[in-house]
Amino acid sequence: MTQPVLIQTTSESSWQEILAGTIKNTADLCRQLKLEQDALPANHPLLKNFPVRVPAPFLSRMETGNPHDPLLLQIFPGTAEAVNVPGFNLDPLEESSANPLPGILHKYKGRALLLVTSSCAVHCRYCFRRHFPYTDNQPGRQHWQKSLDYIANDTSLSEIIFSGGDPLTLPDAYLGWFIDELSRIDHIKRIRLHTRLPIMIPQRITDSLCTLLANPRFRTILVLHSNHPREFDIEVDGACRKLKNAGVFLLNQSVLLKGINDCPKTLAALSERLFSAGVMPYYLHLLDRVTGAAHFEVNEKEASGLMKELQAVLPGYLVPKLVREIPGEPAKTQAM
Repeated sequence: MTQPVLIQTTSESSWQEILAGTIKNTADLCRQLKLEQDALPANHPLLKNFPVRVPAPFLSRMETGNPHDPLLLQIFPGTAEAVNVPGFNLDPLEESSANPLPGILHKYKGRALLLVTSSCAVHCRYCFRRHFPYTDNQPGRQHWQKSLDYIANDTSLSEIIFSGGDPLTLPDAYLGWFIDELSRIDHIKRIRLHTRLPIMIPQRITDSLCTLLANPRFRTILVLHSNHPREFDIEVDGACRKLKNAGVFLLNQSVLLKGINDCPKTLAALSERLFSAGVMPYYLHLLDRVTGAAHFEVNEKEASGLMKELQAVLPGYLVPKLVREIPGEPAKTQAM
């Protein structure tokens, strides 16, 4: 029987130290997990532009010697990634057309995204923004005023979504600056953060961050991105509990990934595990067809069949919505 790899990541560890110490190459990853894998070569262009990145807390939940570990498969750059498949492209959601100013994505009525950082704690190999032009979308604090003016001038906006990259890779002071600036715009009622940090580095959920997110001016929503029940452990549970106690509303969205969570038993276990941590299942996304991720795709017919099996074993409130994002549509499109 394989065993999880043991890595020292005590709850007292500084999240910044853990973030700085992420594994950044396949050789170190394989050495830690005692694996021999058919990986992309270290000098491959895909790794130059989107390198391996995985933090120790997430690595510690993977099984040593198991090349099919569902957590490993999400972050391992296998050779299938280099296969060009028709229908997959660099900008599958056509976000370039919804990018009116650096740092702003405005795709849907009533809400807009602030791309507050290009950094992530982990590089998921199915990421739909892996080719996004972040260098053109990081204006720096001194130039953010134009983006904030855009938000202030559009009174149809009621919600701002912090995205990136992962917004929780920013220090509290920088996050707090964005929240303070938005608090001066009367028509903004909610802030939402999309993040994998509570999963990847649960130490990030500090008392000071929870105080920051408990801002009485806003209703704060945090959307986790968890794809498999084994992503949770006692430290992740603790991070979720702290957020809940701060009044943050917790949702989860997953991506349906071939060989990782494309079976009803795994999806049901994920919903149950989320709920036990105080997180509501929200969306199950069909894969965004980004170049390099075709090997993860589950087709819509198979996905609909999985959802019917899921509905047969779970109460309705634990069944996520199966959705696809279609460029130009006014909202996510339900797939069944």
